[in-house]
Amino acid sequence: MNWLLIGIIAVIVYALVAGYIKYAHLWEDHVTFYGPILALKTEKVGFFDYFRGQARFWRGYGTFGAILVIVISVLMTGLLLLGVYNSMMNPPSPVGIYEPQNILAIPGVNDFIPITLAVIIGFFVTLVVHEFGHAILCRVEDIRVKSTGILFAVIPIGAFVEPDEEEVENAPRYSKIRMYGAGITNNIVVALVCFAAIVFLMGMATPSSTPMIKGVYEDYPAGLAGISPDSVIYSVDGVKVESATDVSDILQVTSPGDTLTLTTLKDGVHSDHTLILNEWPEELSNKSSGFMGVVYYSPESTEYVFNNLMKSPLGPLLLLYVPIDTVINDDSLNLGILAFDVSYMDIWEVPFTGFWGVIQVLFWTFWFNLAVGTFNALPFIPLDGGYIMKEGVTGFFEKRGRGDFAPIVVSIISSLMVAVILLLLIIPYIFG
Repeated sequence: MNWLLIGIIAVIVYALVAGYIKYAHLWEDHVTFYGPILALKTEKVGFFDYFRGQARFWRGYGTFGAILVIVISVLMTGLLLLGVYNSMMNPPSPVGIYEPQNILAIPGVNDFIPITLAVIIGFFVTLVVHEFGHAILCRVEDIRVKSTGILFAVIPIGAFVEPDEEEVENAPRYSKIRMYGAGITNNIVVALVCFAAIVFLMGMATPSSTPMIKGVYEDYPAGLAGISPDSVIYSVDGVKVESATDVSDILQVTSPGDTLTLTTLKDGVHSDHTLILNEWPEELSNKSSGFMGVVYYSPESTEYVFNNLMKSPLGPLLLLYVPIDTVINDDSLNLGILAFDVSYMDIWEVPFTGFWGVIQVLFWTFWFNLAVGTFNALPFIPLDGGYIMKEGVTGFFEKRGRGDFAPIVVSIISSLMVAVILLLLIIPYIFG
């Protein structure tokens, strides 16, 4: 299937339909445009008033969220400063995560984020969850919500909530802080719920011992015989094998120069390959038996890495690295199965059909919510963390009768944070 052609056709169709709607002035009460982005909106937002009945709970939730945002803001600022220091001491090369297309988490543009149904669902849920957090706290704090809607750019790319700006400006300081922090709090809560669901479901999957080849050494017997990665070894010299241990036991009694026939299975097709075994490379082993030159995929290693990751208090943050590791390091962590359609998902025993699809939806919903939540907590405007910082700084100086200092301090903090982020992006290009 030619996805590039499909994408081009989709963009053309979207441009024609959106252009006609805009210039024919159709449905102006419900359709608006932000540049090329079409927004479907409604002013029927009375359902947000339902949450006013639990105002005490939501105010407590908002207060907890505001404290959480401040903690995350401090931690993220510290990590960014540490990142700048490490980059200055050991400048990285301007490749991989430092390439221009990977600066923003845009599916299909970012090398590590594909356009899949799981990614689209995760991305959309993240934005809806974030905006609804703001809307709920707006109504709880008696701030009017004018409209809400969905943003389209060929596909749904997010949601928005439009509060009454004048009422936001006139609201009490702590009401605004709770409202600004609610979106981030929702993101973090949803991320942790998805994380817990992933841990629970992975506990239901059972690793198989099927001898699947993950990699083939170049210029060694398996590679020279035309065996490709993602093949399953079905038999050796006609003897059916069920695990890498079975293959190893057969090879144990061979010698370099021996010939054997390997039958492999890939995409439902059996293939026979004749191999003349080599000596083991010195850097790998001093065995005297024959060497094929393959690396097996080990579900047990996936299970081991995942379980150890879950025991770490930084487990959720470390999972953010999985898509990057899968693309750059050829899935060295063996956790690519959480985010991508990989061949070795077929050799796991799972409790129900579509199991890995559910895992991937949960993973990308977790990934986007945690990424958006932590980034939005950074203390610079126009991020939510920036507006919380602004309210805190303004309150601090107004209590001391020097409210005129607040805009200057807010501007300095915001500028410094932007400079830190820019340094992280440009250091590889200047010194890498």
